[in-house]
Order: sequence, then C-alpha cells, then structure tokens
Amino acid sequence: MNWVAAIILRLAGMGPWAPLLFVLAYVVASIVLAPAFLLALAAGAVFGFWRGTLIIFTGAVLGASAVYALASPLAESRILRRVSRDPRVSSVRAAVTSNSLWIMFLLRLSPIVPFVLLNYALALSGVRYRDFALATPGMLPTIVVYVYYGKVVGDVAKVAAGVVPPRGPGYYAIVAVGLVATVLATRSITRAAKRAMDQA
Repeated sequence: MNWVAAIILRLAGMGPWAPLLFVLAYVVASIVLAPAFLLALAAGAVFGFWRGTLIIFTGAVLGASAVYALASPLAESRILRRVSRDPRVSSVRAAVTSNSLWIMFLLRLSPIVPFVLLNYALALSGVRYRDFALATPGMLPTIVVYVYYGKVVGDVAKVAAGVVPPRGPGYYAIVAVGLVATVLATRSITRAAKRAMDQA
C-alpha cells in the first residue's frame, strides 16, 4: 500500500500530464491486481467529480480490456480444460457464457468483488469480448462513489495516507444496489447452470 500512496502523490504533481498518467496507472493497477480504488479517490481530490469520473472510467475500461487480452487466451489452457471436466465447473462456465452480458453487468454492479479481480475471473470464463466490454458501464456507480468521496476529502495527501471520508447516503445507496445485483447475478448463474447441467 505504501508504494501505491507514493505513486498517487507523484501523479498528482504531474500537471497537464496527470490525467493521462492516472489512466495508465489504472491500467497497470488492473493488470497487477493493485488497489485501484485509491486512484479513484485520488482522482476526485485532484480533478474534481466530473473530470475525475471520466478519467477513472476510461482507465477502468482500458484496464479491463488489457486484462482480457492477457487472460482470455488462458481460458482454453490445459489446466482450465482439466478443471472444466468437472460437470459443476463446466455448467457454471456455460451459464456465464450463455448469459454473459446480463450476468457480467450485474456482477460489475456488485461491491463484493473488486473490479481488478472480476476482470480476470470473467476473462478466464471464456466470455466474448463484445459482451465483456458492453458490461463495463456496470462499474460506473462504484467509480462515481469513490471519486465523489475523493472530492469530499479534497486532499490527495490525505487520500494517499488512507484517510477514509465520511460515508453518506450515496455510499449506502450504492451498497444496497450492489447487494441486490449480487443476489440477481447469483440467481441468474444458478438457473443458467442448472439448465446447462440438465442439457448435459
């Protein structure tokens, strides 16, 4: 975490290059599974709400795409093929791929699984890139909350130091929506997996 804080402080002082560097940093964070939410908080403190949201969403989409490019070829690797011989695993993979856009959108709304982990999980499930990309707006509510609270803190040094802003109604509303989305995604996966097992 200390190295992430140091990077955030360095990025904040880059002047006109800062937006581009924030996007690149988010892409790298997505690939290496770093805590990218700190960048969203810092973007709110540095760029304000609207600009910060645009910068972080751009970085999140590009980061997700980079992860897909790296991980999706492994979806047909020998190890995953061996694991997929288990009918339970294969049915879940079939469920995700057959209802991929809707399920991925719901999963991205959920606050339970971080984007950086979810990107790898979805890419390895064998979903199509088109659906993978179309589901990325599901990240927006969580990004909006983090950027907003970064703006509330208003001090990138405090964000980098781990100061947590007070959580208002907006935060709890997003958590509630995310939990509902998690339940819906779980039900959708369960139903689709049952259909896949029945067909098998």
